[in-house]
Amino acid sequence: MSDETPAIPKPSSTVVPLRDGPRGPEVLLVQRQKRDGTPGIWVFPGGKFEPEDGVVAGASEREVVEVARRTAARETHEEAGFRLDPADLGLIARWITPPISPRRFDTWFFAARVAPDVEVRVDGTEIRDHRWFLPEAAIACRNDHTLDIAPPTFVTLHWLLGHGDVAAVLAHIVRDSVPAYEPNICPHPDGACILYPGDVGYEVSAPDRPGPRNRLYHRKGLLSYERTA
Repeated sequence: MSDETPAIPKPSSTVVPLRDGPRGPEVLLVQRQKRDGTPGIWVFPGGKFEPEDGVVAGASEREVVEVARRTAARETHEEAGFRLDPADLGLIARWITPPISPRRFDTWFFAARVAPDVEVRVDGTEIRDHRWFLPEAAIACRNDHTLDIAPPTFVTLHWLLGHGDVAAVLAHIVRDSVPAYEPNICPHPDGACILYPGDVGYEVSAPDRPGPRNRLYHRKGLLSYERTA
């Protein structure tokens, strides 16, 4: 284990745009472009807090969430070309990159309904592509290796499953306050088991302990999410 002090997570936020489609709720993902111009990871629109978002030193958590809403709305306009009212963004999660990562983020996740005919425009530089997905289709694409997405995105897609329309999704996932999801990554046969708050093994790094589950398995290149907590 490295003795280096973990990087300080950078405050950031992202938004999960949702629209009603003919087969159920659809979610927007955008594809980032790597610095060398090659295709990168697929994400929800978002980015780091900037001074124009109204960042204030020593702000309360409630004030930070309001800054995060403004950041998410601004980044959505910059990356996907359409505008959202920050007041319409519903809080769904807070993800903190684990200490082992060289680049860390403290990211507030929001969800928002958009019109079925909203026009998405990407700049072709930082963001190279976009696509609307049924959540189950995006999950399947990740595991057949046609879509590169990070664990927080994969887990969030699972939270969107099983609902008939966007209103039902939002009623299920939007909260007034949320726990911080800082993953506890444990070794596991054929890969890793990533434990989240609410999992029986989270605090003690014990994935084999019986009890409630809230975890992501990464085995032989495939991701699978399990939640009974």
